Amino acid sequence: MLKPLSQLVCALPLVVAASSYADDSAALKDKLAKLDNLKANFSQQVTDVNNKVIQQGTGTFALAVPNQFYWHLTQPDESLIVADGRDVWIYNPFAEEVSVLDFNQAIDASPIALLVHRDEATWQAYQVKRQDDCYQITPKAVDASVTSVEVCFKDEQLEVMKLTDQQGNLSVFNLSAQAPLKDADAKLFQFTVPEGVDIDDQRLKALD
Repeated sequence: MLKPLSQLVCALPLVVAASSYADDSAALKDKLAKLDNLKANFSQQVTDVNNKVIQQGTGTFALAVPNQFYWHLTQPDESLIVADGRDVWIYNPFAEEVSVLDFNQAIDASPIALLVHRDEATWQAYQVKRQDDCYQITPKAVDASVTSVEVCFKDEQLEVMKLTDQQGNLSVFNLSAQAPLKDADAKLFQFTVPEGVDIDDQRLKALD
């Protein structure tokens, strides 16, 4: 059995690592605190575990604190994600279906929702590791659908986002034409269900 002093020495690397991760998390939150709102265009490329390109696309992205974001993929196939501050709407025009989730469910599905979330308890569920101007966010739960998110900055601007899923697919989003939101952009975070579209209501409160 290890003596107490030996146990302490062996544990020191873990303590230092935990402290480093906490500092990295705080640094990322400081970065995001300066991004209370923005709108940008994005280009997307998805590669599989063998580094083969399986999808490319373009669209528009916007975020606003607290808990609002807008993700509109326009090419090659249209899809739309809108977080209105309470619920998240995922619309597939081709299938004529919209799914709706609680915002906390969206965070469980993807840590990218942390970009507009400030709740300390929620952040405790993720580990943040910094490398240069990039921050890798990984959920501590092993069953998350997105295994990691990496966000990279250029000066104070959010420049690149990378998502890795359980299948090993890597989605890289490059942002361009960034600008603060205008008053008229508030409508981006409002979703109206189109007529004739089926609703798959997955909100937890819908089960009450």
